[in-house]
Order: sequence, then structure tokens, then C-alpha cells
Amino acid sequence: MITDRSITLFRRLLDHSCRVGRVGDPGGGAYERRTAPLHPDKGSTARVEERRMRYVSFAHHGIVRPGILTGAQVHPLPESFRTLIDFIAADDQTRSSVRPLAPIALGDVRLVAPVRPAKNIFCVGRNYLGHAEEVAKARGTPLDLPSVPTFFTKAPTAIADPEATLTLSPKISSKYDWEVELAVIIGKRCKDVPAEHALDVVFGYTCLNDVTARDLQRDYQQWFKGKSLDDTCPMGPWIVSANEIGDPQTLDVALRLNGVTKQQASTSTMIFDVKSIIAHLSLGMTLEPGDVISTGTPDGVGFARTPPEYLADGDVVELEISKIGVLRNKIKLSA
Repeated sequence: MITDRSITLFRRLLDHSCRVGRVGDPGGGAYERRTAPLHPDKGSTARVEERRMRYVSFAHHGIVRPGILTGAQVHPLPESFRTLIDFIAADDQTRSSVRPLAPIALGDVRLVAPVRPAKNIFCVGRNYLGHAEEVAKARGTPLDLPSVPTFFTKAPTAIADPEATLTLSPKISSKYDWEVELAVIIGKRCKDVPAEHALDVVFGYTCLNDVTARDLQRDYQQWFKGKSLDDTCPMGPWIVSANEIGDPQTLDVALRLNGVTKQQASTSTMIFDVKSIIAHLSLGMTLEPGDVISTGTPDGVGFARTPPEYLADGDVVELEISKIGVLRNKIKLSA
């Protein structure tokens, strides 16, 4: 977990780089409390506060690098950190002593998924009461709440970038569905973590859309296939540190389809909170820095609606989580 001390030290380094003119602020580099669009030239509605740090991975001149986003400037991390996971895995002393490199304008880079773990993304099914209720109603079955988290995984090859077009094949599935989720990024190698200490192993949080091929999910009986197709795990646009988020059970999550709100809830309505999820998942099993845990979706998914709704060609999907921001993707149905 990033400590308050490391955040303070890193901000001092960023402030110093601004004062010596490395940010290119005509006013001498002093921060102003203002907001800047995620992609000013793309008309995105996502905005970030300039004083807040966001951990990103970005492409610049064809090279993907990790960095820190403050306002409309991306500060690349030193080349010793090849990926953001390398930075996450470093000890607190190493992270706090990092000197950011010369900043690059946000408009000159392309943000990509902040992390791409080598292992599968861990997910939790039916973890909001409202979603459990709508699933039971749609299936015509009694509501049966789980006594332990329902874990499944998505293949890492399903990960897609923020603002990317998700190319999905209508020949493979005719029932692509949406799911807004809060994703947890693990910051420490750990095992058998008690719930009361579980948040200590969290590096930060991001947005994740658990896009699901409902017909494949049904036909294969087990969820992995229907949730692991390419481009069905957009993630980002950045990671916000655990310190800045504070209590993860006080966040608002929402999903908009072509500007219409389809899902909206509070993380306080999770059946298993983040602490419990980490405690259950780490029981007898090692978690590593950069591991991603997607914590479930609230009610409002497409298949449970009357009549059912599914993603269509040209749709624009926006996920928004308070204190984090907006993850936006366009849908392309292409054979």
C-alpha cells in the first residue's frame, strides 16, 4: 500500500519539477486547483483534479511506459520501472525516492490499461444484493445469497485500453452485456490475510467493465469462456492510490450506455466488502503485486432487463466511479 509519507515525498518532487519549469507552466509552474479533461481533443467528459496523482500506463512514440498523471501532464517513471507493476512491487522506500522524469502533455500520449498482469483477473459474481435479486428474477429461481464469495476469472488477453474500440464478433455471441465494477489492485505479496488487515495490501483502485457474452456463459455452464473473449475486460483509465480512496465501501458506481444510466449503486451494498473478498481469496493462496480483483457489479445489467438489452454496434459505454473517474469505450460488432 502506498503510504502518506511516500505520496507526500513524491508530490514534493513533482512540485519541484514544476517550479524549475519542467512542466512548462507559463506562471512558473505553481499548481492551480483546476480540472483538466482526460482527452481534451476527444471531448471526453472525464476530468481530473490537478493536485491529485493518478498512476497510469501510456503509449508515447510507440513505446508503452508507466507514469504519474497530475492534471494535464504525465510524468514518466524512470526506465528502471519497465511497467507499472514493477513500480507497484517496489518497496515503499524505493517508491518514495523516485524522481519523475520530464513531463509530457497528456494530449501527446495515449493512455492504456494501467496494468496487464501475467495471471488471470480475479472476479466476484453476484456480489451486490440488487444484482443477486435481478439474476434470480430473470432466471425464475429463488433468491439464494452465497455464504462465501463466488470467484471466477477472466483471461488477461481480454484486457482492453481506455477509449479503445471493443471489437466483438456477432458470429460468436449475440448477447454481449455490460457490468460496471470496482477493481482492486494488490500492492504486496501476501497470503492468508485477515480481513482486519486486508486493505493494507491494496495499492489502489480502478474501473473495470466485465463485458460478458451471456449465451456463451449459459452454454458452457462455467463462466470463464463467456467472460474471457478478447476486448471484454476494458480497464482504467488510471489507478488511484488506496490512501486517496480511503474506505472503498463509500464509492458510487455507475454505467451509462449512449448517455443513458443503466447501472447506479453504492459499494456499500456489496454482499462481501473488499476486506472480506481479499481475506477469502488469499486463504491458502498467494496474491502478488499487480494482481487485479474485480469486485462484482450492481443491478441494471442488460440480460435481466424487460425486455433484455445487449450491446449494439456503435454503442458508447461509460463507467464512472467516484474518486476515480470515467472509463469510456465504443463497441464495434465485426465478424
